[in-house]
Amino acid sequence: MTLRIGVDTGGTFTDVCALDERTGRISVRKVPSTPDDPGRAIVDGVSGLLDELGGRQLAEVGYFAHGTTVGTNALLTEGGARTGLLTTEGFRDLLELGRGRRPAMYDPQADKPGALVGRDRRLEVSERVRHDGRIERDLDPEQVRQLARELGGQGVEAVAVCFLYSFVHPEHEREVERVLAEELPGVYVSISSAVLPEFREYERLSTVVINAYIGPVVSRYLARLRGKLRELGLTATPHVTQSNGGIIPFETAERTPSRMVLSGPSTGVVGAAELAGAAGYPDIITFDVGGTSSDVSLVQDGVPKVTNGTEIDGRPVRAPMLDIHTVGAGGGSIAWIDAGGALKVGPASAGADPGPACYGSGTEPTVTDANVVLRVLNPEHLLDGGLDIDADAARRAVESVAEPLGLDVLDAAAGIVRVITANMARAIRVISVQRGYDPRDYALVPFGGAGPLHASRLARELDMPAIVIPETPGAQCAAGLLMTDIRADFLRTNIMRVEEGREMDAAERLAEVLDGLGEQASAWLAEENVPEGRRNLERWAELRYAGQNYELPVRIPDGDVTAATIDQLAKRFAAEHERLYGYAAPDEQLQIVTVRLRAIGEVARAELQRAERAGTDASAAIRTTREVYVPEAGGFVACPVYDRSRLEAGNRFDGPAVIEQMDTTTLLLPGDVAEVDALRNIVVEVGQ
Repeated sequence: MTLRIGVDTGGTFTDVCALDERTGRISVRKVPSTPDDPGRAIVDGVSGLLDELGGRQLAEVGYFAHGTTVGTNALLTEGGARTGLLTTEGFRDLLELGRGRRPAMYDPQADKPGALVGRDRRLEVSERVRHDGRIERDLDPEQVRQLARELGGQGVEAVAVCFLYSFVHPEHEREVERVLAEELPGVYVSISSAVLPEFREYERLSTVVINAYIGPVVSRYLARLRGKLRELGLTATPHVTQSNGGIIPFETAERTPSRMVLSGPSTGVVGAAELAGAAGYPDIITFDVGGTSSDVSLVQDGVPKVTNGTEIDGRPVRAPMLDIHTVGAGGGSIAWIDAGGALKVGPASAGADPGPACYGSGTEPTVTDANVVLRVLNPEHLLDGGLDIDADAARRAVESVAEPLGLDVLDAAAGIVRVITANMARAIRVISVQRGYDPRDYALVPFGGAGPLHASRLARELDMPAIVIPETPGAQCAAGLLMTDIRADFLRTNIMRVEEGREMDAAERLAEVLDGLGEQASAWLAEENVPEGRRNLERWAELRYAGQNYELPVRIPDGDVTAATIDQLAKRFAAEHERLYGYAAPDEQLQIVTVRLRAIGEVARAELQRAERAGTDASAAIRTTREVYVPEAGGFVACPVYDRSRLEAGNRFDGPAVIEQMDTTTLLLPGDVAEVDALRNIVVEVGQ
């Protein structure tokens, strides 16, 4: 078993990446996604790539990992399962009431998203647990049986269970889970104490409902895909990516699909962090541009930033996930004119069907069409000839916005690119400037099919000094799957005060919580057959000043938990609070709120192959010269077009230039200086 395969399913293309462990060679294949059945594109892509590798067999694959947006799409399109909810008496409407925040601050008529569970399927259970775990009202199993039969009569496919303070006393939810298994066999059941044992009842309720709502969809998809892969000869355990950047087996993922809402983009960040770190750039901002959206994330000291939740279409999802910000700005984003006559781009996208006009089926102008008109993209074909381009159709599409604006088609195309660049820059400012980081201190790592195409303009917009373009940027998320570990997060809310002179009391309580989480983590790692020597545990605590509504995560020092540990935590919290908010308040009462344990099972990595340096002359890689419209240069410029596969380590060349490869196109602007490093990344010194 000498092959490792990673597959990433995007909105437009499905990327398959294979590593031959004998040679260190990475091979890539892109196929159009099949939204009606994503597994079909995966099977086609994997089979096609194995054929390209000389008729290799799936039985030779010892590692298979997959990033998917099936659960996310089911949530966004409200195409999940018919779901019921059992909750504490008096709280059936919490799912609909939510928090008091308006979706749009200055729009009093803005609508909140509808509840995923209709009111007739939100049933109340006469039980009550107090905040300290004491039982105020016992659970009546017979009442639960009656409610289960009522939900069964309504044809539910899934049931979510969320009781008040179940993170302190989970026994009531576990008993309900047992009863539901007896009364509703075959129905997907999700309990909040297993999915999210954390306080804040609305976010916990929303998360467990989402988990139940997408659970049957994800389970069926993974089961079908697992069956297809087995039929083709796969014997290795298939894994899927979580939002935290780690992988877990398909069977484990079926229990907590809410932890997969960022499954697709997370591995690209992990892979980019590893590649850029090896190239000498530990501080980066990743920039993943596909056909529909752009995903951006910040990596500090080689470690991607992690957050504990996000909102998907206005619905909170609490789960450990990489801090990825997404905007509707991709190659398929549609250009349009608003009521005031201004040019807009996105968030609507042409997607895979019909796709950009230049692909032959679409009619609306997209970012890809604009780049074809500007001749940055090859006006005849993409994907090394695998995709024919209709340049006339692209021009006609862009003319549909050029005429109302009173512009010629070239200026309109350039305007589309400027607008999409501004949209992308705003996304990066969200994860950098708004969180206390200066993008000028980071290198930009673009990937996805359209990332390198827009990287130079974006870096200029943000005054970023360098760009690191991976060898296979169009399949970086798939390649990242070859570099990620098995990972799971365990947590528990247990609010404890940190009082001066009584640090040992807090230390004892913290140690007790960590011991309990450690037992869970060890059991999980053993279940996943992770050897002792490949196990790592990271300990985190979320702290706040008493009276604050939200916490900041702080890494717990390694070793035994003592009074000195608590003192170090307090100092780290104060430093982080000052970095984010500009002040610390050492005299305020400090609280430890939630404790988290990150369990990591190290997977044998794809070894990064370093090439021998050749000379600086890159002229042998020039395949042609093309007239490209470059507004920064004042018009059309004769740009050398480099064949990426013929560039060698040490080659150095200047912009303006175009670099073509199977999975993407890179544009260098005037003043840019590019060099191929030993890892075959293209490192660009950005001109200003």
